[in-house]
Amino acid sequence: MKVLIADANLVPHRERLEAGLPDGCAVAWFPAGAPSEELRDATVYVGSRFTAEMAATAEKLRLIHVAGAGTDKIDFTAVPPEVLVANTFHHERSIAEYIVSAAVLLRRDFLAQDRALRDGRWATSVYDVSIPQLPTLGDARIGFIGFGHIGQQTWQLFRAFGCSGVAVTGSGQVPECGLHWAGDTGELDRLLDECDVAVVSAPLNSQTAGMIGAEQLRSLGADGVLINVGRGPLVQEQALYDALRGRVIRAAAIDVWYRYPSGGGQSAPSELPFGELPNLLMTPHSSGITRDTFEGRADDIAANIRRLSRGEALANVVNQRR
Repeated sequence: MKVLIADANLVPHRERLEAGLPDGCAVAWFPAGAPSEELRDATVYVGSRFTAEMAATAEKLRLIHVAGAGTDKIDFTAVPPEVLVANTFHHERSIAEYIVSAAVLLRRDFLAQDRALRDGRWATSVYDVSIPQLPTLGDARIGFIGFGHIGQQTWQLFRAFGCSGVAVTGSGQVPECGLHWAGDTGELDRLLDECDVAVVSAPLNSQTAGMIGAEQLRSLGADGVLINVGRGPLVQEQALYDALRGRVIRAAAIDVWYRYPSGGGQSAPSELPFGELPNLLMTPHSSGITRDTFEGRADDIAANIRRLSRGEALANVVNQRR
């Protein structure tokens, strides 16, 4: 069995992944992209991108394994029916840390205080009586827009601070876990009106694209914080920029964007000047990028390849669900 690995994020875990593979595997690493002649006789392809041209080249392929959750770069229309496509997660703990950290940072104005002190201004009520004393995180109500594995992991951390929580999902169904209430996305405006921190982790599809616009951001209000770790277009781009610039909402942490680099890691994340906004924490889709995440993903990939070699059912197969 030939395993072709074309994901640079797995390179630091090469020894761990290869140790978990079944005996007799020939492993080829091409983190910058696999040549077509290498793909021709591969049984397993590990990578985030798979095109129709690649499908036409791969003559012996049985499994495409994405080293992450997103499968939007896989051309499913070109994948032969006998080839399985699987994904893996393990980012929920890392993303939960990001969300809670961002909530504290923005609700307590630490981002603004950092910038002020760099200019010599002590922006706290101790030195400026016009600045209010701010609440702790435990006083906050957290609104989850989407409540899958990321939302549920994050809620456990927020609960430890004493927060209350509400959630909306496509189905309106959530596990019993101590939320104040949960409903379907028809309750989105109610959620935003009630919550202090809105956590966006819903999947992006035709129903959810642009679900948060100017009206919804007004509902979140001038003390509200938005944290988006789902996909950029869940929140309307211009509406978000205008709400931050006009202080319609207090602040935001945005880890998912409207424009990504095609290569080299150089690109503005939007056509709008988000970088000029002082009430925005900008991160480059990095909330889930930790050693913990990719160790778990390497283990999952190796376990699925072992299952494949034994003729067993694989975990997290996505094209059968489709």
